[in-house]
Amino acid sequence: MTRSLRLLLLAGSLGLFASVPGLAQDDGDGDVDGASPASEGGVTEEVLDVTVEDTTDDAAAEYGRRLLTVEEEVNTLKERVFRSKATLQLLKEIVIQGSSTGSRAVLWHVNELGPTYTVESVSYYLDGQSVYAKADPNGSLDAVKELKIWDGAIPPGNHNLTVNLVLRGNGFGVFSYVEGYTFKVQSSYAFVAEDGNVSNVRVLLDERKGVARSFVERPNVEYELKAVRLLDDEG
Repeated sequence: MTRSLRLLLLAGSLGLFASVPGLAQDDGDGDVDGASPASEGGVTEEVLDVTVEDTTDDAAAEYGRRLLTVEEEVNTLKERVFRSKATLQLLKEIVIQGSSTGSRAVLWHVNELGPTYTVESVSYYLDGQSVYAKADPNGSLDAVKELKIWDGAIPPGNHNLTVNLVLRGNGFGVFSYVEGYTFKVQSSYAFVAEDGNVSNVRVLLDERKGVARSFVERPNVEYELKAVRLLDDEG
């Protein structure tokens, strides 16, 4: 047996001897080397409480949300492409082939809000596609009470018009508390464009009546649809 192996065996024997109760004590009542009774046995265990947070589920949920968002954006783009193809086909029939069939839409912005409100921005979307947008916090949008915002060919069938507004309050008298108050108004309108017709859609911004209505509830968006024959409108 080599010297290093004998040293290892000797060290192991000493450790075993120190770990056996009674062998590490003398014949008296006292503790060896002044050790306290709490340390009797020669072994002190320290428990370290470590909490590991499992983020696997959170990461999977976040990935799922992002994937759903991307899917919704792709579907929106597909719908816009479909609408664009239908519009191009209609234009081809009208311009190249000289066909009188098809539909057209004319959109009007009409502002009948009182001086309590200032229109800071307005945007219109036809079938999810932006057709008009303007922003001016200085109030130039209030100067024009009626404006044609879009005139173009659309495929016959169902269509959806969405209006987004940002309004600012002009407080005075009992309404002084609304001074500088800004809020958003959103509204949608579905209509059917018939083949061979022009759909004139007037979007009216006005105020609901009633003293009990709050400042935020008063702004209102209404729609007026008037369809005329395509040839009559051109004449």
